[in-house]
Amino acid sequence: MTALKPRPGIMQIAPYVPGKDSVDGKEPVAKLSSNESALGPSPKAMAAYAKAAPDLHRYPDGGTEKLRAAIGKHYGLDPARIICGTGSDELLNLLVRAYCGPGDELLYSQYGFLMYPINALGVGATPVAAPEKNFRTDVDAMIAAITDKTRLVALVNPNNPTGSYITRDEVRRLHKAIPKNVLLQIDAAYAEYVTKDDYESGIELVDRAENVVMTRTFSKIYGLGALRIGWMYGPAGVIDVINRLRQPFNVNQPAQAAAIAALEDVEHSKAARANNEKQLAWLTAELIKLGLKPLPSVGNFVAVSFGSADRATAANDWLMRDGLIPRMIAGYGMPEYLRITIGTEKEMKLVQDSLARFVGKNSK
Repeated sequence: MTALKPRPGIMQIAPYVPGKDSVDGKEPVAKLSSNESALGPSPKAMAAYAKAAPDLHRYPDGGTEKLRAAIGKHYGLDPARIICGTGSDELLNLLVRAYCGPGDELLYSQYGFLMYPINALGVGATPVAAPEKNFRTDVDAMIAAITDKTRLVALVNPNNPTGSYITRDEVRRLHKAIPKNVLLQIDAAYAEYVTKDDYESGIELVDRAENVVMTRTFSKIYGLGALRIGWMYGPAGVIDVINRLRQPFNVNQPAQAAAIAALEDVEHSKAARANNEKQLAWLTAELIKLGLKPLPSVGNFVAVSFGSADRATAANDWLMRDGLIPRMIAGYGMPEYLRITIGTEKEMKLVQDSLARFVGKNSK
């Protein structure tokens, strides 16, 4: 046995397990396990990435000046209050490192992103999960869970893996109850897919408060998951803190170029959103017809109940044999569910056909 011991909390971490990307002994037909864009990256983003190849020997722009300017222009934000990271994952980790430590609590919703408890335990803080109602963030439960030890409140909106969201008014009610020395972090990775009139990504609240930040990503609607690019918008003081912690040159130059081009290709993003809206509605309706129970979703995925953990596992194995890769989410405390990314029309019809055969053979 080694005499070396990690910091308290680290050995309590259950390592994050990403969605599968292959099927043993079979060529995948559709990877629907990681909420990736159905239409892939913009052709303009791919061209910008390829164009950067001759300069791979050069260090990237360490301040992501052009990318932050492009994000600012696209969303109407001050680039000085934007910071970019190696995916929003890096920024989430840095926020916890900056504001949490031993004896502190990080509050998140019961079915929130698994990286929140992982990041908290990694710095010796205590993750606290507020119970949800109907797989939706319960603002009253979140408020009731705030203590004098709470240092960061993490809200994933829309939430992954449930696909639910809370309204603009609910987010503001939550924020109003949070002490001014506690940071509210709004993870809006799927904001670009939401079409609800009562939803707000967090930008307006960041502009009004000194203890709110919003994180976003290029991995979802922009289809750049492989390049790991995320960004955060927040008060100048918080941006300054995270800039002091982040690694120099943390976003590579081809990724920066591709992200800028992706923002500029508005038509590609519109097409991705339109495809998602159509296929999400269609697949949800078809799943209901099969007697399954999909949760209402505003993201680019749907969580589907099969009634029991055994049946969900059987459905997962069935889909995998057909070359269709869903995501099991027992790690989120939802063992009876599978999460299915919304893909192309062809992919969704394949999922519907496969599950129709599964239900026909495995009816109760």
